[in-house]
Formats: sequence, C-alpha cells, structure tokens
Amino acid sequence: MNTMASSHVLVVDDDLDLCNLVTEYLGQNDIRVTSVSSGKQMLEVIGREAIDLLLLDLRLPGEDGMQLARTVRASSKMPIVILTGRNEEADRVMGLELGADDYVTKPFSPRELLARIRAVIRRSQMEATPPAKDETLRAYRFSGWELNVRLHRLKAPDGRQVDISRGEFSLLCALLSAPQRILSRDQLLELSRLHCTEVYDRSIDVQILRLRRKIEEDPSQPRFIKTERGAGYYFDSEVKVVR
Repeated sequence: MNTMASSHVLVVDDDLDLCNLVTEYLGQNDIRVTSVSSGKQMLEVIGREAIDLLLLDLRLPGEDGMQLARTVRASSKMPIVILTGRNEEADRVMGLELGADDYVTKPFSPRELLARIRAVIRRSQMEATPPAKDETLRAYRFSGWELNVRLHRLKAPDGRQVDISRGEFSLLCALLSAPQRILSRDQLLELSRLHCTEVYDRSIDVQILRLRRKIEEDPSQPRFIKTERGAGYYFDSEVKVVR
C-alpha cells in the first residue's frame, strides 16, 4: 500500500495563488491538502484533523510564524516544513532550531516541494512504532479508514463517520497498535485499558463481532480482524501512525 497516498498536508500561507498551486500539484500526486491563511485557522484544523505534515509560512501578516511553529512543536511531533524568503537565512536557522524538519525558499519548484514533503513524511513514518499509549499519537490509518484517537472518531474510506462505542474504540486501538501480531484476550484487555475500562474478558468476542460488522465488507470473511484459533486475534493490514 502506498502510505504517501493517504497523507494529509496542512498549508499555512496568506498567498492565495501559492496555496492554490500547492493544493493542485500535491493533489495531482495523491496528497490531500488543506490550506488556511492564519494561525488561528491552523490551530483549528490541527485540533480536528490528523495532519501528517505542516507547511508553514513564517511571514504571516500580523503574526509570529516562529511562535506558531513553537506552539505546534510543544504539543506534537508533527513534521514541519517552513517557507521562507530566499534572503531570510536567520528565519531558516531559527526555524530549524525550533524543531522544523526542513525548509523551502520562495519562489520554489512544485516538484522540489513535493520531493521534500515526501522525504520528510517518509522519515517520520520510518521512526520506531510508538508504544501503545503515546500522548503525541493522533490517529491510525488503514486501507482508507482513519481512527482519530484524540476525538474518538472512526472515518470510513468514503468520508462518513461511523458510530463506535468506547469499548469498540479501545479494542480497535489495541489491535491497531500491534498490526500483524497475534494478541491473546489478556493482551487485548491490557492494551484496551490504556484507553478506557469498558472492555472485559467476557465481552472481547462480542466487541470483535461488532467491530467486524462496522469495518468489514463481509464480517463472516474478515479482511482486517482475523482469528488465530486457540491464540487470539490479529489485525491483518498495514497500519499508519499519525502523530
């Protein structure tokens, strides 16, 4: 599966033409883009969406781009690529010192921007899998599905919101935190309790059945949540972690 195809980039820049160019070019290369023009809008989007990379212009009118980068970095490991003017070396240095992953100088080639974004996201995805409980974890993605861990929302590939109970959410988080790994009922209970206390040994099988009905095309022939007879369950799909 091409994990880059499911990536979501947030562009923060007051230049409408530049935002349109970036949105169109990245979209043609299978990267979803949301563009905003202010720090307030940026924080609103980050609060409700699982963003893979932030493309931030440091020279927003009336705003401190450095402070915006600092705010994001203080609460997230989200990759940040800063946009600077060609002669603004001090901005580039300070941005990198604040924790930005890369920078692009204006004017830039869309092709170069795409290459840099892909490289930064790839490096982020190659980092070690985070522990089951990670305060920076924002979402899990698999085969077009997205489970937003912070908002407890499950989104289907067609964009619709799927109702999910707290117990189902916790159990799905447990499975997604250890893809391709067989988990016993005891292990599922332990991992689930990191998210809430509503999952009990006697309800594991019932919760699995309910989850299959919600995410499987054919629950009787599950593609994702599979049973290992006598051992437990495992999630049989590539899972992407968004932080």
